Amino acid sequence: MTDDRAAPTFVVGLGCQRGCPASTLRALLDQALQAHRIELEAVKALASIDLKRDEPGLQELAAQLALPLLYFSSDELASYQQRLSHHSQIAYERTGCYGVAESAALALAEQLIQAPAKLLISRQKYAQATLALAGAA
Repeated sequence: MTDDRAAPTFVVGLGCQRGCPASTLRALLDQALQAHRIELEAVKALASIDLKRDEPGLQELAAQLALPLLYFSSDELASYQQRLSHHSQIAYERTGCYGVAESAALALAEQLIQAPAKLLISRQKYAQATLALAGAA
């Protein structure tokens, strides 16, 4: 008997300060996945805000993990404001949205699964970065 259900699609949303190294992002990712008993292989893609498109740490992490890294505009991310676990005034002042990691994770998960997504790991803050994980609701 085969199981026809697809493996879950999890995506990681990341926010970071300028110059945040890939090693910091990877440590945050590993810590969050381990705490929630999620295998790294279950993560299908990474997401962030388009303001971070030229951020070397994000690009390096995506390359290390061989995962696509997609970016969303602050307007696209702002539509997720009501669903965030945390509203950061600093993030809003810098980016125009109240939470990059959670918004980006939700936006990409919904784009990939073509259905509503939910936060499975809400905003985790670590040194210079934030992370959230979303998947099918």
